[in-house]
Amino acid sequence: MEFFSHKTKINFMAQRKRAFLFSLTLFAFSMGSLIINGLNLGLDFTGGTQIEVGYASSPDFNLIRQQLSKAGLEDAIAQAYGSSKDVMIKLKSKKDLDQKQLTEKVLNALTGAQLQQANSIGPQVGKALLTNGILAIIVALLGTMLYIAFRFEYKFAISAAISLIHDPILILGIFSFFHVEFDLIALAAMLTVIGYSLNEAIVVYDRARENFRKIRKATASEILNLSINQTLSRTIMTAGLTFSVITALLIFGGQMLHGFSLAIMIGIVAGTYSSIYVAGSLALLFGLERNNLMPAEKRVIDNMP
Repeated sequence: MEFFSHKTKINFMAQRKRAFLFSLTLFAFSMGSLIINGLNLGLDFTGGTQIEVGYASSPDFNLIRQQLSKAGLEDAIAQAYGSSKDVMIKLKSKKDLDQKQLTEKVLNALTGAQLQQANSIGPQVGKALLTNGILAIIVALLGTMLYIAFRFEYKFAISAAISLIHDPILILGIFSFFHVEFDLIALAAMLTVIGYSLNEAIVVYDRARENFRKIRKATASEILNLSINQTLSRTIMTAGLTFSVITALLIFGGQMLHGFSLAIMIGIVAGTYSSIYVAGSLALLFGLERNNLMPAEKRVIDNMP
């Protein structure tokens, strides 16, 4: 099943200067928003109070959120954990309330809730989680570069790494601009996006390598254009189907999955765009040539006298 024919002849490489300008504009916007607004970090990174309560029967989470909002705890996050009767509530630290007072306020707001335990998450723990998250992204990018350099060519490796940096920065920029809460779940979504974008870039690179070896008279730009057109059907269908599923998750998945779904949706759009316009164009910019991807010639030693 194909969404586009393999015979499409869209000249993507001819549009690479406009694509670069567009990408630089988005990148600058994202970095500017991050510098000016920062990130709305969640409880996982900032620290706060985590309260676990139990009910006699399965609770209504919409009602729980309404009760907490009426008590002045609009930023509280309620989620299921353990059994269907257990609820975990996360709150950011309050200057005028200590942990005991905050716990009492929550219990007074929730009808029928029984306290199981209350824990405080210190800011140092949150800082360590944030540091580990950034380290995980850096390790993923370095591992990706090494793999592509070994499997394909170092120009592809550098191009892929830049395009992979491009996608998470756009996600962070949109989260920053709209003040969407960024927590561990959103961080997991960013790592997922890196894997998704890498997969799309690898498909194009692999087809380009095949075409370089099959078509001897075409230029590097023509080969990349042909490769992107040949994989366009797969790229659009994969992105479209994934996007539709994540859209359903965003609408029906509840508050806890909002950040994850939004990050994945942004990443799908950015990853598809970067695999088509950024990854291949950067390889050309770095001087990709046919001989970079051609197999080494075997030397035949003539022992005949």
